[in-house]
Amino acid sequence: MNRILLTLKRPFIWLRRFRHRCGYGVHSPFAFNLITFVIYESTPYYKYKALAAEQKRLAPQKGKDWNRESKKVKRLLFRLVNYAQPATIVDAGRLSASALYLKAGKVGADYTPASDLSDLFLEAGTPVDFLYLHDWQRPEFVEEVFRICAARTAGSSVFVVEGIGYTPQMKALWKRMVQDDKVGITFDLYDLGILFFDKTKLKQDYIVNF
Repeated sequence: MNRILLTLKRPFIWLRRFRHRCGYGVHSPFAFNLITFVIYESTPYYKYKALAAEQKRLAPQKGKDWNRESKKVKRLLFRLVNYAQPATIVDAGRLSASALYLKAGKVGADYTPASDLSDLFLEAGTPVDFLYLHDWQRPEFVEEVFRICAARTAGSSVFVVEGIGYTPQMKALWKRMVQDDKVGITFDLYDLGILFFDKTKLKQDYIVNF
């Protein structure tokens, strides 16, 4: 699916998911709090303005993919990292401005960019605390990175996967990720999928109208 087609479909996607908004019908305190205070959080974090300025400053040097994610997605990535406070962040996919938001969410975290599998250098014994996996046009890459990183998770690990609703291949891959034995609670935002690995909580997949 190209970006133009996705933009045209957006109003219909939003209407189809309308009842899955603002945590309505969610009984899990953990899931409700994440939806309400992280996914739907609208507070203008003080870093947003500085990050937007830095993104614009770097754009001429970075090529056409630099600005490809929406502001909404980049800001959610910032909030998720800020929420999870990971020691390690893996950014797997085509380099984009989202890197600025990931690093700003937890200053000092060990950040590893990987645009290909050959770049995925993980120090032995170090868990992957936070993974942003964003190359939905290469589902085989997405699946292999997930396989490698899922073997390095802790109970507090969080994975974010872009484009889980964009193609039949990504929809099928997301279903397999949700069903993985290591995965606990998951959130389907259509543009993004969020996976938690805390097995002390009841496994469930929540649909969120993002």
